[in-house]
Amino acid sequence: MQKRFPSLSGYGVTWSANKRVAIVALVITALLIIAATTAWFTGRGEHSESTNAPSQESSSSPSEAAPKPAAGSGSVPKPPQISEPVAFAKAAAAMLWSYDTRDTDRDQQLAGMGAWMTKETKYADWASVSGQVPDPLLWSRMADQNQHATGTVTEGHYPGAFKQALAEAPSAITEAYIYVVTVNGRQQIEWKKGGGGAEERAVTLAVQCRPSHDCRLAGIAPSVTQ
Repeated sequence: MQKRFPSLSGYGVTWSANKRVAIVALVITALLIIAATTAWFTGRGEHSESTNAPSQESSSSPSEAAPKPAAGSGSVPKPPQISEPVAFAKAAAAMLWSYDTRDTDRDQQLAGMGAWMTKETKYADWASVSGQVPDPLLWSRMADQNQHATGTVTEGHYPGAFKQALAEAPSAITEAYIYVVTVNGRQQIEWKKGGGGAEERAVTLAVQCRPSHDCRLAGIAPSVTQ
């Protein structure tokens, strides 16, 4: 029986301190969300860091920018030309839950994911996205088993707290046009000799969708909010 290796999305996501403060400040000042609403941004940061943090090789510093896909992006799809936040978030979640170590190396995976990020570094939390990718050694072990996964999305929606904030201050979002979207779906994982399995997935994303521009990914929340 083949050993099952962890999936990409099983890795802990910890927003860097500076980015976490920036995002929380953005939500509080720009969207006027009550304190309880912002708890999901910070509530499980230390927990996920202590239990699931990737190795130092796979983590990114707050100032590190997303890599440019100079070496190609393998099986990672390009970001779609979508200007609607929920639709883009659904596509981004499917991308995050999908990978193929048979034809994509780790650098290509990171480069492909980086192409989805907003270029506005003030709002881009690359560490939360790159933290989804295993360290080089584990990626190599996954490749030895031809491990690959396909993500499918069942639905996406704005969390209730975010909708409440927009209702209370509809013009506040025009500062950064950051939308909070929760996506639910499923990830099918397979490896050689017929091994495989499936898991339910859920993720809360920060998506930037400025008017007359395609949406881009800003970051991944450390916990899911419905």
